[in-house]
Amino acid sequence: MFTGVCGNYLAPSIRAAGLDPANLSESDPSKTNFGGHKSNAWKDIWGCGQGIADVNKVQSTADYVAQLKREHARARERVAPVPYLTSCG
Repeated sequence: MFTGVCGNYLAPSIRAAGLDPANLSESDPSKTNFGGHKSNAWKDIWGCGQGIADVNKVQSTADYVAQLKREHARARERVAPVPYLTSCG
């Protein structure tokens, strides 16, 4: 493919590099080449990480932060600290 290293890549960056994301050659680790394509695989073709499959919508940063705050508040409610007494003065 780009370097021989398996990974997840963003299709628009592959197209911008002049390649067709639907017709890429199979990755062959024995032919790893970090400079063999006219596009720089680490600069022009953008990796998107292993968690990309968990992305199911595009939203603003403000909406995402609000979602995280709601989820955090619900999680804290579920694991609220248990009241305790101390024997120290």
